[in-house]
Amino acid sequence: MKPTLLILAAGMGSRYGGLKQADPVGPSGEVMLDYSIFDAIRAGFGKIVFVIRREFAAEFESGVASRFADRIPVGFAYQSLDDLPEGFSVPAGRTKPWGTTQAILAARHEVAENFCAINADDFYGREAFALMADQLADTDPLARPARYAMAGFRLSQTLSEHGSVARGICRVDPDGHLQSVEEMTGIVPTETGAENREDDQLPVPLTGGELVSMNFWGFTPQIFGHLDRQFRDFLTARGGEQKSECYIPTCVDALIQGGEASVRVLETASKWFGVTYREDKPV
Repeated sequence: MKPTLLILAAGMGSRYGGLKQADPVGPSGEVMLDYSIFDAIRAGFGKIVFVIRREFAAEFESGVASRFADRIPVGFAYQSLDDLPEGFSVPAGRTKPWGTTQAILAARHEVAENFCAINADDFYGREAFALMADQLADTDPLARPARYAMAGFRLSQTLSEHGSVARGICRVDPDGHLQSVEEMTGIVPTETGAENREDDQLPVPLTGGELVSMNFWGFTPQIFGHLDRQFRDFLTARGGEQKSECYIPTCVDALIQGGEASVRVLETASKWFGVTYREDKPV
């Protein structure tokens, strides 16, 4: 069965200031995800599923997704603030979604095959999709421990000159398997490489050569059970907070440390680009 491409498009883009997933960047009005879908179809993906917010459904389905309906099957899943496991509720005053873990869980009823999850507003490059399609086609969906994958990009190729970015810094063993992921949410370029300024009092120097996760993940359907359990644990510990988010790299790292999954790192020379800030768009 051909793998599915799961596109996480529910974010409003708070730092960017608008629905950037539908903002044209190409010479003929292409949006960023047009390039991802084009490369995915060439690589052999068989279906596209968009994770979006219901309040943007009409705009998104008519203005973006309709362009692909005659080329590849298209489905939709909806991320909502109150889509929580039984026994949990949204704390008073919270308006922020719960992060990429919840976004992928939103597609649990739409995806039954191996799949690749990506951000809607990032450009990943042709090679990344080709490597992932081959990996997913050769992965047993019932393997124990679960066999997952991620595309790895060099940190220096993923930074913005206009503000800080969040990246998952990866450690990889000699056999090409992910050992750990450390989420850093305040990385900026410097003259000597980069620096994580998440804590202004304790900045962390980086070389720029680190391998990073750009939320380009290859999963089997087993991931839904894994994420459901981890999301419950997250809500138990931090569900009362106003802005806390449950990140996929953090969940994957826990699965690796617990021996429940192995993750093959597909190192790619593809050029990554993302529009994190409005000032990034002209480039």
